[in-house]
Amino acid sequence: AARLGLDQPIPIQYFSWLSQVAQGYLGESFAYKAPVAQVIRPFIFNSMSLVVVSILLTWIVAVPFGVYSAVRQYSLGDKLGSFFTFFGLAIPRFFFILVLIALVFRLQLPLKSAYENNPALRPLLDTITFAPERGLLFPTGGMRTIGEYDTYSLLGKLADRFWHLILPAVVIATSTMAGLVRVMRGQMLEFLRSDFIRTARAKGLAERTVIYKHALRNAITPFIAGIGGLLPELIGGAGLVEFVYRWPGITPRLLDAITTTDVYMVMGFLTLSTFLLMIGNLISDLLLAVVDPRIRYS
Repeated sequence: AARLGLDQPIPIQYFSWLSQVAQGYLGESFAYKAPVAQVIRPFIFNSMSLVVVSILLTWIVAVPFGVYSAVRQYSLGDKLGSFFTFFGLAIPRFFFILVLIALVFRLQLPLKSAYENNPALRPLLDTITFAPERGLLFPTGGMRTIGEYDTYSLLGKLADRFWHLILPAVVIATSTMAGLVRVMRGQMLEFLRSDFIRTARAKGLAERTVIYKHALRNAITPFIAGIGGLLPELIGGAGLVEFVYRWPGITPRLLDAITTTDVYMVMGFLTLSTFLLMIGNLISDLLLAVVDPRIRYS
């Protein structure tokens, strides 16, 4: 306790830790007897790989579908999209991942049985299932194939990692993209009714140019401005998904640190969230200058 400064008053402990953080040192973990930064580094990488894929999936789906829903307002596609977005907003992530795991497990049981008992079907099943675990559409937990991962090539290891993160990434992206689709739809509808859009159409510009060059460029601004809170929010939101799916990320380790009263580990994770918020705000400010020509930084 004396070596770690725990015999000092709490204000002194805090300012001592704060001075160490300013020098890049987050303290020493009580449980691991090692620097916090060294302990949490692999868990940060695991969570960030999941978060990055989720963000990309969210934007790839949310932006085009929001534009489609606005351009084809009240169409069948718009109504179906509205249903699924409300579904994504309503269903809890931890419950959704459990539903997907149960569904995938039920679907792949007959596939695995067919692969093992019918050699004639194996060439066909090889084309629709992942090679390292024959007959399995998706894994139902973990980050890698136990017992086989170390035997794969570098490309095989990357494919195995990506195969394992598909289900949790879809769950995280579903709830996030649900809200963003509604925002994009509302923004597009607002700008499509604006005077400058009517002027652009009156000048004879192609509808595609009007939608994507003029309306979308203005409607996407709130998306970019919200990036600042997206990174820490996704890490926090991914927590229960990581826990249920047994993905070795930040939140399971944070819960262990709280349970064992590993104070410096908890403070290290909180510092990380704050740092991600700052990085996210910086990225959003820079991207806003690229998208909106009215914003210039000197």
